[in-house]
Amino acid sequence: MLSKPKYKICKRLGNGVYEKCQTEKFALSESRVKKTFKRRKNLSDFGRQLLEKQKVRYAYGITEKQLRKYVDSAVRTKDPALELFKALETRLDNTIYRLGFAPTRRAARQMVSHGHVTVNDKKMTVPSHIVKTGDTISVREASKTKPLFVGNMDTITKHVVPKWLSVDSKKLTSSIKSVPEYSAIDSIFDFPAVFEFYSR
Repeated sequence: MLSKPKYKICKRLGNGVYEKCQTEKFALSESRVKKTFKRRKNLSDFGRQLLEKQKVRYAYGITEKQLRKYVDSAVRTKDPALELFKALETRLDNTIYRLGFAPTRRAARQMVSHGHVTVNDKKMTVPSHIVKTGDTISVREASKTKPLFVGNMDTITKHVVPKWLSVDSKKLTSSIKSVPEYSAIDSIFDFPAVFEFYSR
């Protein structure tokens, strides 16, 4: 069940922010109030940029300081949008979520923090750790028998992972095949607006 604060955030920033907003029930709720909810249409440039920045921050569950650090690093490259996308996607907590080992990014963050995950056979407890091509990510042997994984094996097995990842759902192991591919057309985030916000 979606809490009221998260429901309000979803209404303000869109259904791509939280996984539980991406349901038919939420879509129907949005369609009922669409005619009366006109705030987004009257936003200033600053307001639009702020919303896009908040959308990224809430979706990936990161702090303002962390996002600013990623943005500052990305703007110094030839393709800032791609670099920002790569930095966010290759965070260990997001990678665990993309692999289907956790139902939400928040759950993935807790999973990493509690020591259930290894990177290259070493226990990793830092959710913001950036994984690289060739890295091997696994659930620790001692954790595989816990209800956290045993009870979700059916969901984990059926999960479809992005092309940049490979996974053995039964063994709960995976590897990073390549870097994430960014497409401005397919992305739910307006990264240029985020850069504009921080350039003020």
